[in-house]
Amino acid sequence: MTESDRPAADRSGAASARIVRVPEDRDGQRLDNFLLGQLKGAPRSLVYKLVRSGQVRVNGGRAKAERKLAAGDEVRLPPLRLAEAVERGAPPKGLLEALERAVVFEDARLLALDKPSGLAAHGGSGVSFGAIEAMRALRPGQTLELVHRLDRDTSGLLILAKKRSALTELQALMREEGGIAKRYLTLLVGRMPDGTMTVDAPLHIGLRQGGERHVQVHPDGKPSLSHFKAIERRGGHSFCEVRIETGRTHQIRVHAQHIGHPVAGDDKYGDPEVNRRLRQQAGLKRLFLHASTLEFALDGGRTPYLLNAPLPDELADVLNRLG
Repeated sequence: MTESDRPAADRSGAASARIVRVPEDRDGQRLDNFLLGQLKGAPRSLVYKLVRSGQVRVNGGRAKAERKLAAGDEVRLPPLRLAEAVERGAPPKGLLEALERAVVFEDARLLALDKPSGLAAHGGSGVSFGAIEAMRALRPGQTLELVHRLDRDTSGLLILAKKRSALTELQALMREEGGIAKRYLTLLVGRMPDGTMTVDAPLHIGLRQGGERHVQVHPDGKPSLSHFKAIERRGGHSFCEVRIETGRTHQIRVHAQHIGHPVAGDDKYGDPEVNRRLRQQAGLKRLFLHASTLEFALDGGRTPYLLNAPLPDELADVLNRLG
């Protein structure tokens, strides 16, 4: 038995809690993410329940899920009944096979997925499995962490870190202006003007509708900057490239709505009548938004990465039908 992974005192004599000492390479990690790595198979909802109820302790005291841990901190992990940890079962075989095919890049520290539309980045809020849970099931011997999020209905590049050092460096780059160049492909409703249109409009997460976040342009929101460039017109609509300098929730979708050219197929911020016509005439059955390119450099700028995910066939088919 090691000092870093030992049972805690348990008066009942039942399965004991464990005390885990935070290793050096997890310094600065959020408590919830640390727990997800330690409690393999536990649903995110269960992890938050354990934290809220005080069953998880840091250095003997209660802690919030977002607390940043320090190397050497002692975290109490409560005993879990097997039924609690595996209540979701295993990810469906079809999902695992699809994600294995979706890996577009991998090296010793990063793995990039071309995430399908309709798959959440992570489980929770009624979603049994997200991309991260499925990839952990595919790679049980590896440590995998989400570097960033991607809307469930948006397809495209999603980066997972295989090493803590890569996770922290990438997340630091995301906080820097221009640290990571992010480009998306989208179909906007109506005719966009020629050239590049820059949208500088603060975004605020408003009231939850049906349990979902609803974002709007609001002066009290966080600064948000998007650049829309029309590539070509199809069927009276505009196929565009979008570069974003901030990564706010639903940023492209809300900025597109704000300028009067919502994203085609957007059930939340779009035009229902146009969406209906595009479904009937062009077979558009999903949000037309795809994260196509990520460009950044690790090791203090010495190791460049350029990751690409081509436009999915179902979206290319829509463009072809629009002529």
